[in-house]
Amino acid sequence: MAVGREEVEIVKPRSDKREYRRVVLENSLEVLLISDPDTDKCAASMDVGVGYFCDPEGLEGLAHFLEHMLFYASERYPVEDGYSKFITEHGGSRNAFTSSRNTNYHFDVNVDSFEEALDRFAQFFIKPLMSPDATMREIKAVHSEYQKNLLLDSRRMNQLQKHISEESHPYHKFSTGNWDTLEIRPRAKGLDIRNELIQFYKEKYSASLMHLVVYSKENLDEILCLVEGKFQEIQNTDKSTSRFPGQPCSSEHLQILVKTVPIKQGHKLRVIWPVTPEIQHYKEGPCQYLGHLIGHQGEGSLFYVLKTLGWATSLFAGEGESCWEFAFFTVQIDLTDAGHEHMQDVIGLLFKYIILLQQSGVCKWIFDELSALCETEFHYQDKIPPIDYVVCVASNMEIYPPEHWIVGSSMPCEFNPGTIQMVLDKLSPDNVRIFWESKSFEGATDMVEPWYGTAYSMNRISASTIQEWMSYSPDENLHLPGPNVFIPTDFSLKISGEKINLPVLLRKSSYSTLWFKPDTVFSTPKAYIIIDFSCPHASNSSEAEVLTDLFTRLLMDYLNEFAYYAQVAGLYYGVHDTNTGFQVTVVGYNHKLRILLEKIIEKIATFKVRPERFAVIKEVVTKDYQNLKFQQPYEHAMYCSSLILQDNTWPWTEQLEVLPSLENEDLTNFLPLMLSRTSLELYVAGNIERGEAESIVQHIENVLFHGPQPICQPLYPSQHLTNRVVKLGTGLSHFYCTEGLNPSDQNSALVHYIQVHQDDIMMNVKLQLFALIAKQAAFHQLRSVEQLGYITELMQRNDYGIHGLQFLIQSTAKGPGNIDLRVEEFLKMFESKLSRMTNEDFKSNVNALIDMKLEKHKNLWEECAFYWEEISNGTKKFDRRETER
Repeated sequence: MAVGREEVEIVKPRSDKREYRRVVLENSLEVLLISDPDTDKCAASMDVGVGYFCDPEGLEGLAHFLEHMLFYASERYPVEDGYSKFITEHGGSRNAFTSSRNTNYHFDVNVDSFEEALDRFAQFFIKPLMSPDATMREIKAVHSEYQKNLLLDSRRMNQLQKHISEESHPYHKFSTGNWDTLEIRPRAKGLDIRNELIQFYKEKYSASLMHLVVYSKENLDEILCLVEGKFQEIQNTDKSTSRFPGQPCSSEHLQILVKTVPIKQGHKLRVIWPVTPEIQHYKEGPCQYLGHLIGHQGEGSLFYVLKTLGWATSLFAGEGESCWEFAFFTVQIDLTDAGHEHMQDVIGLLFKYIILLQQSGVCKWIFDELSALCETEFHYQDKIPPIDYVVCVASNMEIYPPEHWIVGSSMPCEFNPGTIQMVLDKLSPDNVRIFWESKSFEGATDMVEPWYGTAYSMNRISASTIQEWMSYSPDENLHLPGPNVFIPTDFSLKISGEKINLPVLLRKSSYSTLWFKPDTVFSTPKAYIIIDFSCPHASNSSEAEVLTDLFTRLLMDYLNEFAYYAQVAGLYYGVHDTNTGFQVTVVGYNHKLRILLEKIIEKIATFKVRPERFAVIKEVVTKDYQNLKFQQPYEHAMYCSSLILQDNTWPWTEQLEVLPSLENEDLTNFLPLMLSRTSLELYVAGNIERGEAESIVQHIENVLFHGPQPICQPLYPSQHLTNRVVKLGTGLSHFYCTEGLNPSDQNSALVHYIQVHQDDIMMNVKLQLFALIAKQAAFHQLRSVEQLGYITELMQRNDYGIHGLQFLIQSTAKGPGNIDLRVEEFLKMFESKLSRMTNEDFKSNVNALIDMKLEKHKNLWEECAFYWEEISNGTKKFDRRETER
């Protein structure tokens, strides 16, 4: 029974119609009940206050290993993998993750299957089965996960930062675990890892350390009955939340410059300071305030100056890894080759900007503006899938008081200059850790991080040295940002008299096609605009594709200092190249969206190549292409399969070959040709009226097609491009083998693709039903039983309306040929299993698929993505869900 039902008014968005209730069960399990009568999916998340900081000495990765093991089976449901099978076959998904302080388990499922799914879920925290056989197999899975991450720079650099810290502090630990830490070393000490695992579970997992969120369609009283009946048996050993006093970095780990060798091309600076964690002052938001200013990209900002000097291509600032006892404030800068050569000047300019903040004092108007932006974002946030929502809220429950479980630290509202100044004072030369990454350091390092093998060297760096760098750095006009003119003030909803439930073709001319869909569901003051530029000259060769890529990146580069203010105010934009040209997307609050859109169109119409920016962007693109060889093997296999199947595609190796010879004059000459013949396809949706949508298109046509000297002309009929896919002959098998491009990567990968049919309602449903039934069976057999690899997935594939099925497997255990034989064997085995399936099981899967088809879009962006895919694929079956149901 629930012993605590404290009436707490939980702060929630104004538009949130869901009901919430906090309860505490007799076993001290704290629970948040969420009732949402409109939901299509139910979900739950259990957050356990035990993470890898709790790993016993010499058993690195045990908490993560337990996360893997817990989902196998329980005494009440002893069939191995029965939980995952049940969830998948009832339209759901499940996952888990381990962090430093917590382990989170979560799932979602169709509404009518929620009670049984919740019961299965609860049993893992009551009486889990951790069989010896499963234990050994899952150690291999953990090791496979570790091997997958070995060549990921993000993992390597994160572990290096931990390595260079106090060995006695849990921050220093290796979190993932591998075969060595979970099998070889324990066995050498005479330890039985399964016994250690069970002991760890019994000692650490207590209801008093758990926080549960349950999200359901039922009312709160009914959800409470459900929770009480299923979770009150969880053992409570009255464990209190673990505290980890002390700081991970002593004086010997500060005032250091660490040079390290990454896997990928490029240069990065990570400048890091230990600071007071923001969660101790979450209403005052000191790190948000400082991150907003140091990470700003408008005129006068640190990034603006570095970009103008040609030294940086991106900059992020804000609180990084944190917990209650400690945190790090990080400034990460991607450097150009020239920036790498001027590293000392870059550091000098960063500290000059910090001094500017010190001298300017904490500005109330900046805090008030930031606070207002955060408040607007919170109250007009989009509804997200229940599984994502419960994970987010459950993760907040240990940190914040109940009234702030939903808002967390996302809405700073109390101006306290002393708190901000306290954190700002920490950003000093005598408290800093600088990590400098570059391939140019190869052969010049003298140390190796033990878990990932990252080469590095470390030197002391005094405050006086940084002062010297500041004195020599360029004397640039750094200043604080001005007021943000893009902050929306009009949130009124435009009510249309006509009920348009599906996109309509609002206007068609030789210049453009306009699809329109007003918001009739979400009641949000936001809009979504996509403009697809179909330009035949943009993709007729490798050279043309590279030049189009350079153009779109330069366009984003030119827009940045103007549009960054819009981005801060909740207006997002993107420009990227496509197979047939390029695409412009603008999304966010509709109030000032048109100002940003018209600026983008103006920049396209008046585009001039700036030689100094061309050189920088060319350098970035070259490194991006060079780094493609460091992709995970499964990503490379996916790329190769698309290259073979899809028409009008060019291999990146050819594009890399073209790049060195391209100069800014080539782009200057190419752009008029690319834009000379253009067709526009637009999708306008959201809080926009029909007349406004037509006015937007007319404005774009006037700028591009109807000026005194038109930039664009309509396409000739023969120039309208169609996305085409290679048809694979029935009964034929085709093999494409390619050698991995990264000799250091021990993984191999297989894409086993079966092309099934061109878009057809009945065939689509049959394929979806097959995939639903086969997905978990494939995962269990090929990953859990045969241990082929951590990445093992069966999925549907859709190439411009050509539907198929594919297995995606990455492995160090077997080569692609051997894996392919196992896939073929699985298909034979599964065919036999299908023939023996009972009518009851078959009907259950059919009903699950129907429920999935009935699922509504959660927000405007999800709806727009669905309809735009129909438009871009050329299928235009906007009522697909209803018809396939």
